Order: sequence, then C-alpha cells, then structure tokens
Amino acid sequence: MGMINVWPSYTSSLYASENTPLSRPMTKAEDSLLGSLPSLGAMVGTAITGVLINKLGRRKGGIILSLFSLVSWVMIELTTSPNVVLAARFFIGVSGGGFLVFAPIFISEVAEDSIRGTLASVPILSYGSGALISYTLGWKLTYPVIVWCQLLASIMSTGVMIFVVESPVYWIRQKKDNEARQSIAKYRGLSASSMDVHDEVSRLKQQILPAVELISITADPESKETEAEKEKLNTENVTPEKQQSVSTLKLLFLSSTSLRAFLVVITVMSTQVFMGMVPVQVYAKTVFTQTDPARSDFYTVLFALTLVVGALVTALVADKAGRRVLLITSSILVGSCLVTLGYLLQSKTAPSWIIVFMILFYCFAFNFGAGAVPYVLLAEVFIPEVQNLASMIIIEWVWFLNFFILGLFPFLNGIIGIHGVFYTFAVVAFCNAIIGYFIVPETKGLSNQQIQDLFLRKN
Repeated sequence: MGMINVWPSYTSSLYASENTPLSRPMTKAEDSLLGSLPSLGAMVGTAITGVLINKLGRRKGGIILSLFSLVSWVMIELTTSPNVVLAARFFIGVSGGGFLVFAPIFISEVAEDSIRGTLASVPILSYGSGALISYTLGWKLTYPVIVWCQLLASIMSTGVMIFVVESPVYWIRQKKDNEARQSIAKYRGLSASSMDVHDEVSRLKQQILPAVELISITADPESKETEAEKEKLNTENVTPEKQQSVSTLKLLFLSSTSLRAFLVVITVMSTQVFMGMVPVQVYAKTVFTQTDPARSDFYTVLFALTLVVGALVTALVADKAGRRVLLITSSILVGSCLVTLGYLLQSKTAPSWIIVFMILFYCFAFNFGAGAVPYVLLAEVFIPEVQNLASMIIIEWVWFLNFFILGLFPFLNGIIGIHGVFYTFAVVAFCNAIIGYFIVPETKGLSNQQIQDLFLRKN
C-alpha cells in the first residue's frame, strides 16, 4: 500500500503535462481521482476479504488479492487512456485494502505468542518500505521503468502467496484435522506427529468449534452474557445440543470480552488517524518543496526512510518492551513534537532544516509506537471466530476516517493555519497516551486465552 499511495506524488505532474505518456493530459478532476480512487477500492477490498478468505482459504484468497495488483499494473503498462489508468488505480486499491485485513488475520492464526507482536508490526514496516522504494524510483528512474518495477513487485508478491502454507484455523473450520496438524508443524518447525502439534490442534478446536454454536438464546440478557463468557473461557462445559446457533456478529457484540476488545482497538485506531500522519504524508512533498525546493526529493525519500526505521524499531522491541509502553511513549513524543512544530511554524523563526528535522522526528515517533501498536492489537485480541468480522469493521472505519481527515485537512489549514492543525493533532496525541494508560491492556507474550481472561477481569 505504501507504493500505491505515493506513486501519484511524482506521476500526477507527468500525466497532467503536455509530455504525458497518455493519449491526452489528465484534467484536475482526473488528477484528484488518481490519488483518491485507491482509497475507494480499499473500502471494497476490506469488505470482501473476510468472505473471500473464509470461503476459499487464506492462501487462495491472498493469491486473488495479489492478482488485483498484478492486473492493475498490466493495465497501466498497456494503456494510454486516462480512464483505464483510473480504473487500474481502483483495482489496485482493492488489493491494498484487502491485504490490510488479510495480514492481521493471518498473523493471529499462525504466529506463536512470543513473536506475534513482531510479526504484527510487519505490515506497517512493509508500508514504509513500499513508500521508500516508490519515492526512490520516482526520484531516479523514468516513467516506463518505474511501471515495470511496480509490475515486477506485483509478480513477486503473487509468487510468494502461491507458496504460503494454509492457516491451521481454516483447516480446522473445514474439519480437516490432518491438514491442520501439517500446517502447524510447518510453521513451528516440528513433526506433525509431535505432542506439541496435537496439543495446539486440540486448543484451536476447543477455541473455534464450540464458538460456531455460540451463545444460548435466553430471555435474560445477563444470562446471555454470562453464557457467552462460559462459551469462550470454559468451552469444555458447553453442550452443543442444548445451544441454538446465532451469528458471529452477535458473538462480537453480545460477548462483553469481545465487545471490550473491539472498543479498545477501534478507539486507538481512531486516535491514531487523528494524530495526523496520513495528511502529513500526503502533503510532505509540498511542505518540503516550500521549505527547501532544491532538496525536496531528498527530504521525501528521507521521510519514507524514517517511516521504515520507526516501524523496524517497533518490530524489534514490541515483544520486549510491551504494547502499552510503546503506545504511551510514542504518543507523548508525537504530542510534544507537534506542539514544537506548531510553534515554530507559527513564529516563523526557525531555519528550514529544523522544520524538516521536526517533521522527520514526528514521523519516527509516530511509527515506532502509535502507528504500529494498534495493528498489533488488531492481530491478537480477538478470538478466531470474530477475528475476520472485527478486522473488517475496524479497517473499513479506518479507511473512512482517512478519507474524512484528508478532506478536512485543507479546510482546517485555511481556517486555523497549519500551526493550528498541528496543535489539534497534538491534543489527540496526548489523549491517546491517556487512553493507552487507562484502557489498553498489556498483551505482550500472552496467549489468546489469557488475553480473553484479561478482558474478562476488566469488565
């Protein structure tokens, strides 16, 4: 998604020029759609991914999502029509949005507890890496070569998905225990006949299969909630014959532990968006051009490199320092940086290099905690039966908020100035630190069952 989002930053001016590789220059409306259509496609991708990977499996679903990207770049390579390019941008958004749902679901199903935080940070690291690669390509290479590089990356992504081993959770839901054991053995580096593998299959079956029957339909709401907790935390006491099946949606919102987990994750996801990193990424090129036109390309690449370093720090320390520590520390640093940046922009006394440094530090501070930890939580706090649905709802919400804040940013900038916008983002960042301290549980090194127990005790 990083390569997708930043590609228009150095391509739109070419498309709108008289030297365009298209049949005609793009209009201003088309130029706007070039950047925004992937977000619309991402909302579609987010909506269909849960159904896709449940019906076809994680591996086949991932291949299909990769093919959306592959076909998109083939379309861009072969066409000279602006309309076809815009259609391709929509389809590539389907792929990017779908993988944003796919990644936390897949990680939660295959990762060991001890490395789950590190693996859950990989999507953010990949985003930053994609942005860095794309900015560098745009700085150094010509348009046809860039398109071929993007096409090659899509081919490689599809090829990798072909060799992915299917999730054991999917096999258990298909009642294929032998395939589930083979999958776990592959991911753990064990023999399929080992006791550890059999124990993990038993644990997953206990966690997943009773949840299909879910909750008894009783007249008393309190009894219903109590039954839901017993369903998840004491599944050995459940008698399926005495249960009436209800939907996964009801399990998500009737079970107090699942509902609490949902509220915690969607809250930190929302505050993350309103800390302002998305609009700052979008307008970074403009800001750097205004600050130091001669070095704007270099600063843009440095900005993307900072994204990667911040995400890499999270990947290295998420399973050591803990989620709450990273979230709180990062939010405080971001808030402090934004206040300083707002003051410097308001007073107009700082040299350009200090403004650039503060933007880069803001980017790093955001990405090493506040930007990555919510996705770690998304991958680990839900029981398998509601993971797909919860991820889909939350990611759809995030895409909507991104669309909203990108539309709101220019208006706020015109009303209260860029310094006022940064002050507003700073308030949200400090609120995020408070939220992290009071409502976000520490999940480092805990199994899914222990995390559910933790949410249950907090009710």
